[in-house]
Amino acid sequence: MPLRIEIVSPEKRLVERDVDMAVLPGMEGDIAAMPERAPLMLQLRGGVVALYEGEQIVDRYFVGGGFADMGADHCIVLADSAQKLSELSADEARDRLRDLETQWAQIEPNDVDTHDRISREIQRVRAEIEAASGEGVI
Repeated sequence: MPLRIEIVSPEKRLVERDVDMAVLPGMEGDIAAMPERAPLMLQLRGGVVALYEGEQIVDRYFVGGGFADMGADHCIVLADSAQKLSELSADEARDRLRDLETQWAQIEPNDVDTHDRISREIQRVRAEIEAASGEGVI
């Protein structure tokens, strides 16, 4: 029995297909979505979603966080942002990281909301650099 996976971002539906398994970057660690799984709602961190047919990875996508709804026959990823792993640019991500680090240094100590927002964005961009560089990718 296949698993129907959908990866959706605010910009587009990136993928909708049947796979044997998908490995997702959960906040507490990677987790596999497989057929006949008990229902689970999962918060995602920035990282790679790997799609499997049999034992082989057939596609990889980078998601910048979001949520996944897993069930016995489906996995719907509602990503903050998503793109095919092969389309990532480590150099562009490094430029964004430098800009974010500059913003970080200018945050007022009592501006908690901005601190949290920039912190989350730095984590996401670091995960993108890691994925684009092939470091730690499944």
